[in-house]
Amino acid sequence: MGLIKAAVAAVGSTLHDQWKEYIRCDDLGQDILMKRVSTPNGIISKDSAIQVAPGQIAVIFQNGQILDATAEEGIYTFDQSTSPSFFAGQFGAVFKEMWTRFTYNGGTFKEQAVFYINGKEIMDNKFGTPAPIPYQDWSHPIPNQMTGTLSPLRVEVKCFGKYTFKISDPAVFMSRVAGTALEYRKDELCEQMRSEVIGAFQNVLNELGTSAHKTPVLELPSSTDEIKKVMDEKVFDQPIRDRGLSLLGFVVESVTLDDESSQKIDNYELSSNKFMQQGTLTGAYANAVQDAANNEGGAMNGFLGVGMMNMASNGMLGGVQNNAMNGGTATPQAYDPYANQAASQLNQAQPQNASTTVEMKFCPNCGTPTNGGNFCTNCGTKLK
Repeated sequence: MGLIKAAVAAVGSTLHDQWKEYIRCDDLGQDILMKRVSTPNGIISKDSAIQVAPGQIAVIFQNGQILDATAEEGIYTFDQSTSPSFFAGQFGAVFKEMWTRFTYNGGTFKEQAVFYINGKEIMDNKFGTPAPIPYQDWSHPIPNQMTGTLSPLRVEVKCFGKYTFKISDPAVFMSRVAGTALEYRKDELCEQMRSEVIGAFQNVLNELGTSAHKTPVLELPSSTDEIKKVMDEKVFDQPIRDRGLSLLGFVVESVTLDDESSQKIDNYELSSNKFMQQGTLTGAYANAVQDAANNEGGAMNGFLGVGMMNMASNGMLGGVQNNAMNGGTATPQAYDPYANQAASQLNQAQPQNASTTVEMKFCPNCGTPTNGGNFCTNCGTKLK
C-alpha cells in the first residue's frame, strides 16, 4: 500500500482519466493546521490520485494506522499492492516511524482518508506579558560602597511582540494535538501556546539580565537574534517542541516600564548628572585654590573667590542625592570636604607673623621726621 508519484506528462494525458478518485486539499492558509479529506464512501480505491500542494504534508490513514505519507509536492497514484514509498524529503525518518508505531493507542479509524498537515511557517502570532516581568538592568548599575561592587537596577517591564512557528514533527503533532479531527485550527492551540511562549520568554529575560549578557532593558527590541539564540541553547521552549512544533521567529516589538521602574531610572539619571557636576566643580576647586596660593599679595582676594565657589557648590550639590534603588529619597549633605580643603590652604598661604610697615620721611633741612605734611614742623621748609 503506497504512493507512486505520477509523471508530469501523465497529469494532462489520457492517464488522467484512469484515476478513479482525485483527492486534493485547498490551500490551508495560516489558520488551518490540519484537515481530513476522503472520498464519498470513505475508501481510497486503487489507482486514485492524491495531490500534494506546496507547503502541505499528506498522511494516508486506514483503520488508525499510517499507510503512507509525503511532504513532497506533486500528484501521486495510490496503489494498495505496493509497499509504502515515503516520498518524504525531510520527514522520511518520521514517516517510517509513524508507519510502524502509530496506532492511536489501539483506537481504530473505520475509513481511509488523507490528512493534510500545514507545513508552512505560521506567521503573525501575537504575545504580550499580562503582568510586568522583573528584569535586572545592568545599564544602570548601582554601586555598593561597602563591598566595592556593582549591582543591576531591578526594573519591571511589559513586553509585546510576535512569533512564528512550524509543525516540525507531523507524527507527534497528530498524536498529541490534532488527533483525527476533521479540521484542526490554529485558534484551538494558540491560547495555550501563547502562555508557553511567554513562559519561555521570561526565562530568556532572566538569562539576558545576568552578568554574562548584561543586555540593557531598553535594547531588548533590537536583541531579537540573541533572544532566539538563548531560547534555543537553553531549550526554554521544550513544552512547545513536545507537541511536534518549533518556534522559528521571535520579535519583541515594544518594551514598556511600569511607573515605579520609570521613576527609578529617572532618579538614577538625575543622580548621575549631579555626580558629573560635582566632578566638574572638584576640578574647579583645585584650580582656584592653586591660583590663590600663588597670588602674591592677593591671597585673600583669591580665596574669597574660592569661598564664593564653595557657597555655589553647596547650593548646587549639597541639597540632595538620590538613591535610585529605593525610589529616590533625598538626604542633606552636611559636610563639604572642598570647603575645609580651601580653608586649610588659606591658612598656609597667609604669613604667620606678618607686620605692617610704613616708610618714614625726614626734613632735608633739619632732619626732623615729617608727619606727611607739606612743610617741616621744625624749620618750615617746604617738603613737596
